[in-house]
Amino acid sequence: MTVNKTAAKPTLSAPERALKCAELAFDKKAYDIRALDITRVSTIADYLVIISGSSDRQVQAIADSIRTGLKKYGKVNDIEGEAEGKWIVMDYGDVLVHIFHDPLRSYYDLDGLWQLASEVELPKAIREARKDSFF
Repeated sequence: MTVNKTAAKPTLSAPERALKCAELAFDKKAYDIRALDITRVSTIADYLVIISGSSDRQVQAIADSIRTGLKKYGKVNDIEGEAEGKWIVMDYGDVLVHIFHDPLRSYYDLDGLWQLASEVELPKAIREARKDSFF
């Protein structure tokens, strides 16, 4: 008799994954974190998480924190922009994460582009995190 010692990986629903991304980013002192439910306005994903960092290195550290923190729930499908650290996009299928070096966030204005999407309520500490509160 053989015993299967491999257990199934734990899973996260799309809203849980979006929230976890926000929490992992906040742990790396990310700010202006928003999670949007885009199911009613797009078919590319269910949730969009938009995050700001104050430097290239911080943006890279945020992406690494998210990738490492979510590893036990499955691998990221694709990551773009990681080497440069200006704008990193992480694709988890049901959740897209955009991590911006702050000046690029306002330039590309994804917040404005997705203004029809519903805001996901994040914990108070994350909602209130602003750039000036960490420096």
